[in-house]
Amino acid sequence: MVKARRYHPLLILFKIWGFIKNSFVFVLFLFIINRESQSFIYKYGRPAFLIIGAISLIAILLKWWTDKYKVSDMAFQLYSGVFIKSEQTVPFSKVENVSRRTSLFHRIFNMTSIQFETGMTGAEATVEFEVVSKVEADRLEKEMTKQAFETVEKDEANEQIVGEEITDTPIESRPPERIIHFKPSKKDIIKSSFTSLGFLILIPLIVSIYSKIEQFFHVEDKATGLIEKGLNSWWILTLVVMILILASAAFGIIKTYISYGNYEIASDDKRIYITQGLLDERAFSIAKDRVQAIVIKQTALKRLFGLAEVKLVRVGELSDDDGEINTLYPFLPINRALAMITEILPSYEVVEKMTCLPQKSLWIRLFKPSWFWIIASIALFYTQPSLWNIKAAWWILSIILLIWILVLRLLDYQNTRYMLHDHFIQYKSGSIATSLFVAKRDKVIEVEVSRTIVQKKFGLASIELINRAKPVLHTVVDDVPIEWADSFYGWYADRRNEVNVE
Repeated sequence: MVKARRYHPLLILFKIWGFIKNSFVFVLFLFIINRESQSFIYKYGRPAFLIIGAISLIAILLKWWTDKYKVSDMAFQLYSGVFIKSEQTVPFSKVENVSRRTSLFHRIFNMTSIQFETGMTGAEATVEFEVVSKVEADRLEKEMTKQAFETVEKDEANEQIVGEEITDTPIESRPPERIIHFKPSKKDIIKSSFTSLGFLILIPLIVSIYSKIEQFFHVEDKATGLIEKGLNSWWILTLVVMILILASAAFGIIKTYISYGNYEIASDDKRIYITQGLLDERAFSIAKDRVQAIVIKQTALKRLFGLAEVKLVRVGELSDDDGEINTLYPFLPINRALAMITEILPSYEVVEKMTCLPQKSLWIRLFKPSWFWIIASIALFYTQPSLWNIKAAWWILSIILLIWILVLRLLDYQNTRYMLHDHFIQYKSGSIATSLFVAKRDKVIEVEVSRTIVQKKFGLASIELINRAKPVLHTVVDDVPIEWADSFYGWYADRRNEVNVE
C-alpha cells in the first residue's frame, strides 16, 4: 500500500520567501523610510506587522506538517487541514493540462513546480506541487500520462478486436516519442524583438528609475544644467540619441532572448509540449483531444513582417502569469504556422480560401450608429478644446474621429471571411489586427442564429458559437447571408452523428 508523504521541506522556505516578497513594501515604509516616525499608523503598525509575520510563519510550518499527498494507480490523493482534516481525490482521467515552472528560486535549489489542471471548477480544479524535485516531478507526470496512455490504448484495442481470439499475452505499452516542430533561431529572436516592440520598454523604465531616485536624492537640480548643455551641443545630442537607440535595441533583443531563447514546440501522438524561458523556465503540455479551437492572431506589425501568433483554446486555466504558455510561439512565420497546425493537430485543417461578406453587409456596418462617437462628440461640444488656435475646433475633431471609425469598419468588412468545410468552421475578422478562428464541430457546445430588424430587411443574420474554455469562449459572426446561416444551423445539427451522449 502506498504511504502518504509530506511535501518537500523547501516548501517552507518558498512560502517564507513569498511572504517576504509580498511584504517588502510594508517593510520599506515601516522600518526604513519612516523608521523615525511616531505617528499612529507607523507606531502601532510595526508591532502589528511583526505579530502578523510570526503568525504567518507558524501557519506555514503547521500547514507543511499536516498537508500530505499520495499517488495511487488511478488518482492523486491530497490530505490537508490543521484543525479540520479534509481529503481530496483527483482521478488522472480528469487531468487535461500539465504545466511546469522553474523560477530563480527553484533553479538555485535544483527544484521545480508542477501543476495538473482538470476541467473542474473551484478548489478541486488544480493539483499543484509548488516545490518538488525534478525527479519527483517526472515521476508524477509519468504516472499520470502512463495511466491516460494505457486507458486510450485499451479503448483502441477493444474497438479493433472484433471477432478475433483474445489471448492472455500482455500488450507492452510504450510512451510515444516526441517530435520537435520548432526552435527559434537567432534571426527569429531578432525579428521577434522588433515585432514585439520590447525595445520601447527601456525609455519608460529609465524614466521610472529616475523618478524613484529623485524622491530620495533630489538630483533634478544637478541634472538640469547638464541637460541644457547637451541640448545646446548638436554632437552631444546626436551621441545621446544614438546611444539610446542602440541601448533600446540591445535591451529588446536581450529581453526577447530571455523569454524565448529556450523556446521549443514538440508533440507526440497524444500531447503537445511547449517550453519557454531561460531564467524563469516554464513548460506546458496539453492532450490533443482537449484542444477546443485554434485562434491565429496578427497585429499590424506581424502582418507587415508576415508573422502570426497561434493560440490553443483549452478548458484548463493557468494563472495570470502563465497566460501565454498555450501559445505556439507568438512570432511564427504565417506559412510555417499554418503548416505546423496540421503537423501537431492532424485532426484540424486550415483552408486559406474563404467566403467574403456580401456588399450589403458593408452598408449595414457603415451606417450602424457608433455610441462611442456620439458620446465623444457630446464631450467635445461641452469642453470645446482649441486646435491650431481655432475656437470652434471640436467639430473638426469629431469629423476626424468619425472618419477613423468608418475606416476601421471598412477594413473589418474587407478582412472578414467565413467558411464551412466538412466538420470544420473558420472565421476571420479584424481591422488593423486580424484574428482567424478555427473549430471542429464536435468541440462546439452551443450555437445561435439571430437577426435584427435591419438584418431581416437586407437578408442577413448573425451567428454565435460557444466553446468550452475558461472563461467560456463566445465567437460571433455578424452580417452573413441568411442562406449561409441556415446551412450553418444544419451543419451543426449533424453534430449528433459525431458526439456520443451517454
